[in-house]
Amino acid sequence: MRVLIVEDEPALNRLLEKQLTAAHYSVDACLNGRDAQDYLACAQYDAVVLDIMLPGVSGLELLRGMRGRGDKTPVLLLTARDSIEDRVRGLDAGADDYLVKPFAFDELAARLRVLIRRGAGGRAGDVITVGDLALDTAAHTASRAGQPLKLSNREFAILECLASHAGAVVSRERIGQCVWNYDYEGGSNMVDVYIRYLRRKVDDPFEKKLIHTVRGAGYTLREDV
Repeated sequence: MRVLIVEDEPALNRLLEKQLTAAHYSVDACLNGRDAQDYLACAQYDAVVLDIMLPGVSGLELLRGMRGRGDKTPVLLLTARDSIEDRVRGLDAGADDYLVKPFAFDELAARLRVLIRRGAGGRAGDVITVGDLALDTAAHTASRAGQPLKLSNREFAILECLASHAGAVVSRERIGQCVWNYDYEGGSNMVDVYIRYLRRKVDDPFEKKLIHTVRGAGYTLREDV
């Protein structure tokens, strides 16, 4: 899952980037609203962690712009303001949730998981199932037919991206954006390489295949009847 952090306090920005990366997210981070606009124009995110008080373009301005152009990416607002009026203003601007500084990282991570679940269609709990494949996104574990799968962080992230859009075709570019950061080069064959790795672990030991190639379009995860 790919997250954008927009926070103008450098120390907090670096800390959030480090902690979310350790929690197996692909993370981009910037310190102001104008840079955030550029990131949002060039990539798709599963969630945005957005400070309200930003130089240049404020968090609320950025959020209103996102919603005005139809961008429904889940947004978690961060702010030092804790008045009811401020919370209402943020939610009315289109925020999905609101967290007051200082906060515990575990709470931020839990709220992010909820927002990303909603954005992916409201799947139940932290477990995604496709046929006999199960992914626990909180525990970062996967199994098929009850057998644990030993996946690298990249492999798990790609499988989670496909499972979150089960039945739909996911382009190579979208998979790359889910897993790698802003520097990912869409023309590389890294996605295809990791799909081969995944197939060896997820499909090869089993009769029924779940990962399918859609020529010229990308990949899909589905259980064929």
